[in-house]
Amino acid sequence: MAKKRKPPSIKGDSRTFDPGFKGPVVNRSCTDVLCCVVFILFITAYIILGLIAWVHGDPRRVAYPTDSKGHFCGQKGTPNENKSILFYFNLFSCTSPSVMINLQCPTTQICVSKCPEKFLTYMEMQFSYSKDRRSLKYYSQFCKSPIVHPAKSLSQIVMDDDCPTAIFPSKPFLQRCFPDFSTKNGTLTVGNRTMFEDGNGRTRNAVELRAAAKNINKVLDAKTIGMKVFEDYATTWYWILMALIIAMLLSWLFLLLLRFTAGFLFWVFVLGVIGIIGYGIWHCYREYNHLQEQPNAHLSVYDLGIQTDIKMYFQLRQTWLAFMVMLCILEVLVILMLIFLRNRIRIAIALLKEGSKAIAYVPSTLIYPVLTFTFLSICICYWAVTAVYLATSGLPIYKIVTPGGKCKYENKTCNPENFSTTEIAKACPGAQCNFAFYGGNSLYHQYITAFQIFNLFVFLWLINFVIALGQCALAGAFASYYWAFHKPDDIPPYPLFTAFGRAIRYHTGSLAFGSLILALIQMFRITLEYLDRRLKDNQNNVSKFLQHCLKCCFWCLEKVVKFLNRNAYVMIALYGKNFCRSARDAFNLLIRNVLKVAVMDKVTDFVLVLGKILVSGCIGVLAFLLFTERISIIIEGPTSLNYYWVPLLTVVIGSYVIAHGFFSVYAMCIDTIFICFLEDIERNDGSAERPYYMNHSLLKILKVQSTQSEKR
Repeated sequence: MAKKRKPPSIKGDSRTFDPGFKGPVVNRSCTDVLCCVVFILFITAYIILGLIAWVHGDPRRVAYPTDSKGHFCGQKGTPNENKSILFYFNLFSCTSPSVMINLQCPTTQICVSKCPEKFLTYMEMQFSYSKDRRSLKYYSQFCKSPIVHPAKSLSQIVMDDDCPTAIFPSKPFLQRCFPDFSTKNGTLTVGNRTMFEDGNGRTRNAVELRAAAKNINKVLDAKTIGMKVFEDYATTWYWILMALIIAMLLSWLFLLLLRFTAGFLFWVFVLGVIGIIGYGIWHCYREYNHLQEQPNAHLSVYDLGIQTDIKMYFQLRQTWLAFMVMLCILEVLVILMLIFLRNRIRIAIALLKEGSKAIAYVPSTLIYPVLTFTFLSICICYWAVTAVYLATSGLPIYKIVTPGGKCKYENKTCNPENFSTTEIAKACPGAQCNFAFYGGNSLYHQYITAFQIFNLFVFLWLINFVIALGQCALAGAFASYYWAFHKPDDIPPYPLFTAFGRAIRYHTGSLAFGSLILALIQMFRITLEYLDRRLKDNQNNVSKFLQHCLKCCFWCLEKVVKFLNRNAYVMIALYGKNFCRSARDAFNLLIRNVLKVAVMDKVTDFVLVLGKILVSGCIGVLAFLLFTERISIIIEGPTSLNYYWVPLLTVVIGSYVIAHGFFSVYAMCIDTIFICFLEDIERNDGSAERPYYMNHSLLKILKVQSTQSEKR
């Protein structure tokens, strides 16, 4: 009678002893070939798209604002070389609903060398011309062409669209003239006035003008954002580079010290992070307390409105109170996590010591983050450049705009050269043929939006692939260390280089498959965020609730997939199977040892996060003192910055990214050692015939902790 087969377990079958298994399998074959072919085709199409965009695009359209005739403001070698700021004739026209539809304010826009500094209407200039001709000279610089004699009536000026009917005190912001808003006794003012004439016989207030400026601010393209930021970067790039180098050296130093002083360094991390956050709380409280005596410090951000000088927001008590509350919450969270994880610290320190030994035997892994950073930088730069060239592809497109938006030809294309002689200009008095955007009627221009979506999707795919490649290569190197019985004698030569070569040669398709799944989830999350922003004002409570549920679900899904992918790449590095098989084996292995996984409990991740925060926090505090000129006695830093927080945030974020790159090697090392440990205890029993490969001290700690978990 045939023996009845045992049904397969949900958790999968445990590993059995294999005397021939000595670590990562050498004899492999290519996996997920179809996905590899698709990935290569996508990269080829991506390169072709970049070349086409480079031919059709013009990045000058990013650097310079464009007037109503499609001419660049401030471009060298043109009549507008010394006119780098865009000026709006009638800012009140920007409150029209057509602004958000056409993404263009329906008023004439010209390039000027500076913004108006006082109130002046055309009628006031015309009246004072006989007494003082300086007003004519000042006013004419905001007209299409200089005025020799103000003979035209106001109605003719409006009809011919030669000059604005009025000018207001303004300041340049994003290379555009915006009203100079301020608050006086809690009341919004423009140039210290609350009421003023608009040049058409109407009295306006500052609130109306702010509404118009706010509407323009909504439709400003991202291409103009950051001109002042670039100036700050040009001034501080040397200091930023020095800070990032120090962050790299500090991260490297911490990794070296972890091998010998893991326990001591853990408490240095903890106390250092608590101290840095405490310093932030103290500084915010000091600023908050200091502003109590300052006038207008009690105003809210809403009362202040749109400000061209962002420093004004830091003169409000509300700003520092918000910062202080956020830092207090962060401090409490860190302390609570330390309290609840106090029993896991011992295993975390033991794993850190074992990881330090692995990195000491394979020191080339500390250099690998530089390679990952290089690949990621190439991907980010290629995506950004391609996006800019796609956005600036095509010829200038002009459209008909009217102040009231009631013309039947509204939003139709036109030719500014002969528009004044067409029937449209007669049928719609006041209509203008203004520059709208860059585009065209060719097949390429019709699919610009689709190309941008493709550009973003392949970018996400490549980013995730680079990260997956690094994880698989590091896992292979650390697995070679773990499965060497006599360390370091049995460790194969060049383990990282060998693991990297295997990943590229045999498993490009598997890595592309895993990164494709992650890219699709991220693309869907970006789409949800885009729809939320576009439909924010037209949603009911039910749709908002459903959308937030979807966001939460896909955020959780992304975290789960990242965790599964990470362990799948370890199994790929070990056995060389395809992605689905490796993901299944890794999942089953973790499920079979769920109590041991609970013992690990990601405590080491928490320790490494503290290390990242400590590195970025230390560099951030030094950068803050330098850029705010508070240590000028010791060292003289950059002066006359527009926004000191721009280089400061760059240093803090850059330091964190660098620290993350180095500490991620540690995290991958510990994850690989843990997966190999689970494989080890299934394959072997600690006897002379089947000895464990794990370090005996760490084996004892893990077994004791898992026994305690089973009892509980």
